[in-house]
Amino acid sequence: MNKKITIGTRGSKLALIYAQIAKDKILLNTNLNEDDLIIKKITTKGDQAQNVRLSEIGGKGLFSSSIERELQEKKIDIAVHALKDLPTIETKGLTINTFLERNDPREILLTTNKTKLKNLKPNAIIGTSSYRREFQIKGIRKDIKCKLIRGNVDTRIKKLNDGLYDAIILAYAGIKPLKILNQISEIFSVEEVIPSAGQGIIALQSRENDNKIISVLKKINHDETFQRAIAERNVLKTLEGDCETAIGAHAVIAGNKITLEAELFSLDGTQRFYEKKTSLLENAQELGKEVGKLLKIKSNKSYKK
Repeated sequence: MNKKITIGTRGSKLALIYAQIAKDKILLNTNLNEDDLIIKKITTKGDQAQNVRLSEIGGKGLFSSSIERELQEKKIDIAVHALKDLPTIETKGLTINTFLERNDPREILLTTNKTKLKNLKPNAIIGTSSYRREFQIKGIRKDIKCKLIRGNVDTRIKKLNDGLYDAIILAYAGIKPLKILNQISEIFSVEEVIPSAGQGIIALQSRENDNKIISVLKKINHDETFQRAIAERNVLKTLEGDCETAIGAHAVIAGNKITLEAELFSLDGTQRFYEKKTSLLENAQELGKEVGKLLKIKSNKSYKK
């Protein structure tokens, strides 16, 4: 390969760590060397607008659209995304078929004094920007008040330490690489709080006609993560979910079987619809669609405006 490969990413500390992980995987599994790969920081609209819900200003695509545009315009060759931040409708001319080995998908509670959820004071205020997390937590503690919080991990922790919230909920995968584990009060199991589809997965995107890059990416794809990601994403695609859709989906693989667990909430969070199915691993894609269809029937479309 005679030209340098440019890897595009958001500019947050965590996103840059993800991009470096991708770069290191490529170096380890190909004959490319350090000088062949460049990491480029890209500012997204999602990073710029941090005081409103994403759903009010255009949805999850605010994190990915700027990066995808650079990919389309050949200013970068590989885009690095947190899979859970990607819209379900894929961008024409681009492909996402490479996933790095999944990080821990669990959710965590952070407080300033290591208090667990059940021991928080009555009517405690928890910071989250996710309807899913809000409804899940209220299912455990009905008195909890949820208040919007946006920004990168450091920003959110600062807001917690400044006393604006009694606790905040984050993805464990977003904390581990930053080595700031001291404020974790509680780690929820994936059964207690079903994560967002694709949580903890780094997705790598390329142009669908760029065979050289695709051949590089094939060498670093983690197959088990690929199967789990496809199953979970297909639940979202079947439901035509957006960032207002309160849904959790999590798949696990044991031997040649995959089990997919998902829950969906009505728009106001008062109704919860749940489904769990197991299938042969080779049917991972169809399993996601099946679970999505069952949830759609059970909910009678109460999850959409």
